[in-house]
Amino acid sequence: MTATTPGTTGDVSTTTKPSPSSADTRQQTVPGVFGPIPVDMVPDADRAHPLTATVPFKPGRWYWRDLIASLDPVTDAAEIHRITAAYEFPWDYQRALELALYRTYCVPSVSAVLAGAGNFREAPQQRYDDTALLMAELVEHGVDSTRGKESLRVINRQHAMYDITNDDMLYVLSTFIYEPLEWIDANGWRRLHPNERLAAFHFYRGVGQRMNIADIPEDMSEFRRWRDAYEARVFRYADTNNEIGNYTLDLMCAWYSQPVRPLVRKAVQSLIDDDMARAFGFPAPAPRVRGAAYSAIRMRSRIIRWFPVRRKAYGTEGTENRTYPGYPTGYRPADLGAHPITPRDRMTGGGCPVPHAMAADGSGGGAPEGEVA
Repeated sequence: MTATTPGTTGDVSTTTKPSPSSADTRQQTVPGVFGPIPVDMVPDADRAHPLTATVPFKPGRWYWRDLIASLDPVTDAAEIHRITAAYEFPWDYQRALELALYRTYCVPSVSAVLAGAGNFREAPQQRYDDTALLMAELVEHGVDSTRGKESLRVINRQHAMYDITNDDMLYVLSTFIYEPLEWIDANGWRRLHPNERLAAFHFYRGVGQRMNIADIPEDMSEFRRWRDAYEARVFRYADTNNEIGNYTLDLMCAWYSQPVRPLVRKAVQSLIDDDMARAFGFPAPAPRVRGAAYSAIRMRSRIIRWFPVRRKAYGTEGTENRTYPGYPTGYRPADLGAHPITPRDRMTGGGCPVPHAMAADGSGGGAPEGEVA
């Protein structure tokens, strides 16, 4: 894929795409870095999320929490989770999800797939940014939005290329639910409302269902028990754990100047628990060092508690992304990933957006499991 100069999202053009019946259909687009983007994929938060479009002139510090308390944690799960992650705890959610992903590398079968794929070795920053942005797309726009559906197609496309067990997929999903909840209750500027906890569960359960993950528990407590039992059964040291763990540590250190990188490495290692340290083969941090690290995080939260209510969502624009400058302006989810998909609207002859290997008899192969062709 060859990058072109990104245009501005304010310039609307019209492209023509042949339909199977040979009749031309016209679709409004805006210029993008890798190709035109349909106007219905250009984010418009005020239109998509009327609940957060306007905030009172002088809202109380508990404005968002009180709004969340008035919503239903099942039917309004996506909106509640978006407010929690993008308005109330954006920094905490980003740090907790980083630790959640780091935790999954303690499972030898997971780290073996990652080591075999080679992305952490060859392009660790892009791999990190792809994951962060795709998850932020789902939270910001919802799983059933145009951008959400395309994000899920990209995610499913990446996973379909590797032999990943359902239990490993289920475990990774569980970390996205429980790691942020536990982090915020322990370190956040306030404790979570029960609706926020339930909404996170139902939101990610919906994500898992759309990824074709089987046997997702219907009860939040049951899923947590399953996660704990799975960790007790599979957490153990493996060379691939150590490899992926060190690649990730090196990446995080690279974000800072050379003189402070040893301190950054110690700080990150101080945030992991003893089970993770053993699985990675890292030295267990001294209790004094771990206590100091978490004390600093809680001190930050005590300061944040006195900040005014956040009026602008901290979504994809706020993700610490170094691979796609200006994201989401000029981009769409199909542009992300180690193996990007080609959307139908960018194909000159129609057809399927997923490249198909040819079978021995010359027939095309089927789409990867979970992929919408």
